[in-house]
Amino acid sequence: MQIIVNGEQKQIEPGLTAAALVEQMGLGGRRIAMEVNQEILPRSRYGEHAFTDGDRVEIVHAVGGG
Repeated sequence: MQIIVNGEQKQIEPGLTAAALVEQMGLGGRRIAMEVNQEILPRSRYGEHAFTDGDRVEIVHAVGGG
């Protein structure tokens, strides 16, 4: 199954959740925001949201600084 993450195609297993994708990308524990098909996905739904073929995902993470 293919999805597009931050503009790049990514091969994933069917049923992959948003929470699992975050862990695979090494972003666990970071302050991030995720958009799926141009809609913000609330963090409370990461564990239950499974991607479908062709989903477009954008992930951004906060960077601190002064």
